[in-house]
Amino acid sequence: MAYPFVLRRTTARALLLDPDGRSLLIRSADPVDRAKAPWWELPGGGIEGRERSADAARRELDEETGITDVQMGPCVWTQRVRFTFAGMRFDQFEHVHVAWTPEAVEMVPRRLEALEAMAFQGHRWWTADDLAGSDDQVFPARIREVLHDVVAGRIPTTPIDITPVDSGPPDPTPGPGA
Repeated sequence: MAYPFVLRRTTARALLLDPDGRSLLIRSADPVDRAKAPWWELPGGGIEGRERSADAARRELDEETGITDVQMGPCVWTQRVRFTFAGMRFDQFEHVHVAWTPEAVEMVPRRLEALEAMAFQGHRWWTADDLAGSDDQVFPARIREVLHDVVAGRIPTTPIDITPVDSGPPDPTPGPGA
């Protein structure tokens, strides 16, 4: 499939941890290409204007999950990802901030964009071990490699680049939601 343009943007995501060290992932599917397998991803989206990445991660967490009682922490990971979603090609640089919530609350999205509403299929609080033992597709793709350290409280002093090794040119393979 030929794509007329590539949407380049900077995004922020939240690695939200509950008191038991479980992380919240959202299950999504491409609303335009249902042949793609669904995946699990961290809540997040585009940074607006001069917004700081931590503020964008907090805003996106509120919009996509309705969860506002969080302590937003530092950016722990960055990555550059290329993917297709909803018939569009994306090339984005992501900041992933760790955040903590005092309890594992149910997610109630507040302000989803139309494509997000069509893509979202649910959520789950994952332990690092359950995620490591799962064959489900996840984004960030390298989360299984780096999650245990953050859950154990080993927060890096500078963000770790978790860009997938095979992050070549965009192609029509499954990718995370926008």
